[in-house]
Parts: sequence; C-alpha cells; structure tokens
Amino acid sequence: MRQRVLRGVPVVGGVAVGHCWWLRSAAKLDPMEAEEVPGDPFDRLERARAAARMELEQLIASARGRLPESEIAILHAQLLMIDDPELERVYREGIEQGKAPAVSWQDAVRTFHQVLSSLPDPTLQARAADVEDIGARVLRHLIGAPASPAMPTRPVILCADDLAPSELVAFPPERLLGIALAGGGPTSHVAILARALGVPTIMGLGESLHAVTEGAFILLDGNDGRLVVDPDPEEVREVLAVQQARDAEQHRALQQRLEPARTRDGYRVEVGANVGRPEEAHVAVSAGADGIGLLRTEFLFVDREAPPTETEQERALRTILEALDGRPLVVRTLDIGGDKPVPYLPLPKESNPFLGLRGLRLLRRHEELLRTQLRVLLRLGYADLRIMFPMVATLDEFRWARAVTGAIVQELEAAGQRVAPFQLGMMVEVPAAALLAEQFAKEVDFFSVGTNDLTQYVLAADRGHPELGDYQDPLHPAVLRLIAHVCKAAHAEGRWVGVCGEAAGDRLAVPVLIGLGVDELSVAPSLVASIKDEVRQWSLEAAREVARAALGLSDAQEVRMLVAEARARS
Repeated sequence: MRQRVLRGVPVVGGVAVGHCWWLRSAAKLDPMEAEEVPGDPFDRLERARAAARMELEQLIASARGRLPESEIAILHAQLLMIDDPELERVYREGIEQGKAPAVSWQDAVRTFHQVLSSLPDPTLQARAADVEDIGARVLRHLIGAPASPAMPTRPVILCADDLAPSELVAFPPERLLGIALAGGGPTSHVAILARALGVPTIMGLGESLHAVTEGAFILLDGNDGRLVVDPDPEEVREVLAVQQARDAEQHRALQQRLEPARTRDGYRVEVGANVGRPEEAHVAVSAGADGIGLLRTEFLFVDREAPPTETEQERALRTILEALDGRPLVVRTLDIGGDKPVPYLPLPKESNPFLGLRGLRLLRRHEELLRTQLRVLLRLGYADLRIMFPMVATLDEFRWARAVTGAIVQELEAAGQRVAPFQLGMMVEVPAAALLAEQFAKEVDFFSVGTNDLTQYVLAADRGHPELGDYQDPLHPAVLRLIAHVCKAAHAEGRWVGVCGEAAGDRLAVPVLIGLGVDELSVAPSLVASIKDEVRQWSLEAAREVARAALGLSDAQEVRMLVAEARARS
C-alpha cells in the first residue's frame, strides 16, 4: 500500500512505530439520552459529582510515581472545578427553566468552557479542556452511561480528535507508544502531561487524521510533526537510527545540565526556566536552570473569589527564593485578559481579548493589584530580582509602571524598609514595542521577547486557531527581523535581551537567536538540558552567520532547513 504523510505540530519529541488505536472520547456523549433517568435533578447532580470526584481521586493516586506533583496538580484543579459554584448556578437555572438535568449540565459546562477558551492567557485557556473533561465525567454519571471505553490489549499509537487530561493519565503507560491528535496544541494540559510522561506526540493533524483507519501501521515522528501511514521498512530503520542518536545526545545533555551553556568559542548564554507555580522552582534548579527567566504570577490570582493578600503572595514567593538560592529571578507582573478572567474583576466581555484589556493595560485600570504585587516583590530584599511588565505597547505605559514602582520604593524606604537593587524591564510582545526599541532601551533595564504573542501579532493569526498552525512559527523572518532590531537597540544602550516564548525551547531556533544577539533563553524546565547542549554545538560566529542568512529568507520553513543543514555540517 502506498504510504501517506500527514503533518501536524510536534509537541513531544521522539519516534513511535506501531498500530493506530482510536479513542472515542466520553465528551461526545449525547445529553438527550438522559431524558428517561428518574430522580430529583439536584440529588442526581450531587450523586454524579460524588462519583466523578471518587474517580478523579483514584486517578490521582494512580498517577503518583509516574508524574511530578506539578503535573498532578492539573487533576487536583479538576477536583475543585467539579464543585464550582458557577457550574451549579447555570445548572440550577436550566432546571428552573424546565430543561432536563443532562441538558442543563451541558449548558453549564459549555458556558464555562466558552469563557475560559476566550481568555488571552494560554494557562487559563488550557483550563477550558479541564472543564470539558470534568463535564463529560459528571455527564456520564448523570445519564448512567457505560464507564470509559475498553483499553487496547497491546502497545499502540493513540489516535483521537482530542484527548482529555484524565483520559491520558488513565491510559495504561505500558501500552502507549505515541499520541496523534487532530486538535490540541503545545500549551494544552494534555501536552504538558505528555511531556512529563515522555510520550512522542503530534497535535493539530486536523481532519486528515480521520483517514487513518483503526489498526493501520504508522510511524509517528514527534521531532518534526510527521505521521507516516504504511511507512516502508527502510524509512522506519532510518528514523529509528536518527532517534537513537538523539537519545544519546539527550543523555549527554542531562549529564552536563548543571554546567554553564557556552558556545564553542566560550560565549556564555544564560538558560533559565519558565515557571508557573512555586513547586516548579525546585524542579527547574534540579534540571540545571541558571535561574527563573519567567515567573508567571497568575497562579496567585486565579481560582479564588478575592485577590491574594500580601502575606499570601510573599509566602509563595519566598518558597521560590529558597529554591533559587541566589540565582536570577525574572518576575512578570499579573498578565490576564479582559473577559471576566477572575470573579473580583468585573470586566465587560470582549470580542477579541488578545487585542483588548490585558496585561499592563488592565493593571493601569486596577492599579492596586499592581501596587500590592510590587510592594511584595520589593520587600523580598532578593539580590537578583528582575521585574517585567507584560503587553507594553507605548512608552507612556512603561513610564507609568516605572513611576508606580518608584512610588512604592519611596513608601517602603520611608517606613524604614530597605529595598535591594533590582532591574525593571518589559515584555516585547507587541510589534510597536519592537519597532520602537531604541526609545524603550533608553529607559528599561532589559527586554524579554515573548515570541508566542509576538508571532501571532506579526502574522495576524490567532495562535489557538486549529487551522492556522503554519502561521505560528517564530522562525518566520518577519519575526526574526523584529528580534534582531530589539537586540541591536538594547545592546547599544548596554541592556540585555531574553526570549521566553516557545522559540527559546526549539533547538533549531537556538543558533538563530544567539546569532541575532539574544543573551538569555528561558524554557520549560524539561528542556533546559537540551537547550544548554544546543548552545554548546555552535560557535558564536557560526550562529551569527546562520542568523544573517535567516534574515534574508522568505519563510520559516526555509529558515529551519537552513539551520538543519548548517547543523549537519558543523
């Protein structure tokens, strides 16, 4: 049979060869099947939630030992969601309107899902899938549907339209060779879990995946996003040989993870970690991170009815400082959007939250949130603290934030509190900020380029859109030219530049970024060793040569081919 090649988004590297096994998700249940189930609707909901709770608790217990606590926290968050008052409120409204319990529950889940999926922050967007997951679990008990589908009896490559976090955790690990999904993306909770499990994964394959039949023999290459149906034996041998070399490379990288990342000619590149919760700081340091290059502080503000107190914030941050033990800490102030992301910020719904009231724009209208956060950070007395503001588009915005910071410093010092020296910088996500980097560089201490948002703004493509994956490559020359412009402007004023988006964790992007002048890369803790290893494979001059050539190309694919060829020659 003639082989077919499907292309998607590479999410977890590695190669899997085996047979396709289709998972039919519980999320596809029809709520109308519940029409004849008797009983008081509120009693039925309570029984269904109790049963769902018990299942999740059993799943969490089974995950211990296989997953780190930071990933198990995804399931803990689902436990809390089951009893979310907003879900119950919409359910109750449906019952009072005469709707069937299952239909009312589905309406509640859909409402909550829509709110979360429209938020600008990918961490909050990822929770939309969690709502769908617990919604399907509770619905199954509401309508008396059969338990989860039977598992395969042999190792397989799991194929599905989408995959719920709990479905992945429940899948027998010894029978899971790889994952191929029609939907999904690299920031989803399923992607996070797949990385923790080390399962080669491709997402965003689209409708073409439906042409792959149950039992088909496939080759899944998570390194480049290729799914080959009915591959010939020679190709299988070649791909497995390449993967064997990659495994050896990864082993070497892990052994050297605590060493500094220096190019062949001795140029030092700082490799930090992106962290979203206090417990991840220890993981980052153990992984070899030189510090935290991006602390997302949203964890302090979400999933609660009131903003966190200064005491609560300080307690969490001191846990992180203990783990860092003097290493650099780059903190991003609160970065959430304007579509009712938290109960205590009653904001109007926006048709396009990515271009709306978010980041520093939001904090400017809720100044006390920023003032509280800055007071806590400046009271820490940490020797290497770097604070940055998100979604800065104009010089006026940065100057306002700097003035607020200065006022807080004066207040603390007037009260006898010593404020340690710190750096004040900004995220470069908005093209306008990149284009005006010369002006910003005179006033900031550093820049951190958020390539995820910068790419979607430059190419006018929603990064969460399932049909626009090809537009989400930060190696597009238009994006690279902006990064080059920022680096040149920053270095002219003696400022440093970091990159904290997905590009920093892409080995093919590393030499280009170094060659453009990026001083620091911040990546997921699991990628620190690999990215340090990639830095060591290049001389600074070779990286600059590749970067210069990349700027003259026309698309991201050409850039990737250029780097791959240069790497093969080195």
